[in-house]
Amino acid sequence: MKSNRLEAFSDGVLAIIITIMVLELKAPEEVALHALIPTIPTFVSYLFSFIYVGIYWNNHHHLFQATQKINGKILWANLHLLFWLSLIPFTTSWIGENYMAPIPVALYGLVLLMCAIAFFILQASIIKNHGPEFPLRKFIGRDGKGKVSAALYIIGIILSFVNPWIAIICYIIVALIWLVPDRRFERSLTP
Repeated sequence: MKSNRLEAFSDGVLAIIITIMVLELKAPEEVALHALIPTIPTFVSYLFSFIYVGIYWNNHHHLFQATQKINGKILWANLHLLFWLSLIPFTTSWIGENYMAPIPVALYGLVLLMCAIAFFILQASIIKNHGPEFPLRKFIGRDGKGKVSAALYIIGIILSFVNPWIAIICYIIVALIWLVPDRRFERSLTP
């Protein structure tokens, strides 16, 4: 099977996720500039979640540029990823309104961790479906960025009960790690 329909469906779901997140941003009723101050935490949570969804969209795009064939396992692994990504708007809204409360900060981190695990499963399913010379297999290697990210998510989840700010910093560090695309990926796909 080719991946065109899977990619189009995934792009549509990701677009809906971003739309839901932006619809959660409520404009203040007052027209003075200072009325925006209470909305800053909600906007910042939206901004980081938008960046996270963008990172997943970018990596998903690159992943399927390398994918030559898909099967049922890949379809289900992709749906698994989309499920966890679809929870980002909920946790974004909750952490935006309660950024100093341990439970919303921990749940935000848990959803991000589950997204990372789901992406790893999708990636592994694709690699398993291709031969030993598959360029993606060589590129990913031991997946140091993925392991560091998972560790930071777990640390953040635990620290959210000690100091939510430190947990949020862990989540920001992971986003920064993935924000710059790895040029090796594009080079590995060029014949």
